[in-house]
Amino acid sequence: MPKQKKAARGKHRWIGFRVTNNSKRAELNDKLIGCLGSVEWKLFDVIEGQGGTLAIIKIPLVHYKKTIAQINNLNEMETLTSSGKIRLVRERLNSSLGASPSDSP
Repeated sequence: MPKQKKAARGKHRWIGFRVTNNSKRAELNDKLIGCLGSVEWKLFDVIEGQGGTLAIIKIPLVHYKKTIAQINNLNEMETLTSSGKIRLVRERLNSSLGASPSDSP
């Protein structure tokens, strides 16, 4: 079966954010389910560090502003960066953490 064309996949944004307490992937997933409600999203990278946990989610472009606001409304989460390319978000989080997000499982 041929791969979908780029236009058919839809536009999306990658959002990099910090969780002030150290959260495991499953805990963070549960927090995001409660926070983002019915917005379609996918959790990609989760990097635990001394200053908290950094994470990257992928969301449809139409929900971008709403998602940013919902994440920032929580006391324990703050958005740090976003882009249309995950590579750029990983690089920016890497500079704020000092470790390579692309090396995390």
